[in-house]
Amino acid sequence: MPGRTHSREFKLDIVNQVDGGQKTTAQLCREHALSPSLIRRWRKEVEVRGEMAFTDQAKPDQSLEQRIAELERFCGQLSLENTILKKSLATYRSKQGTK
Repeated sequence: MPGRTHSREFKLDIVNQVDGGQKTTAQLCREHALSPSLIRRWRKEVEVRGEMAFTDQAKPDQSLEQRIAELERFCGQLSLENTILKKSLATYRSKQGTK
């Protein structure tokens, strides 16, 4: 069922059951109508983030994302200006060479 959200406790419980050998991924998938790929993703999250798994702190900071986007736009603007200046300089030099 797409769109369902599961609590942090539920996700940790599922991961602990698989990692602890209490139940297989297939058993948990049948019992809770989950996909194996979802359980793999949850296990990876716990492996990578440990205690921070499934918390808001594990998500990228929104203000940092906005700052990155702002800097990327600025880099694009500078690149465009640099290209324009190079073309202008080349045009200027070619006109200087014909005199």
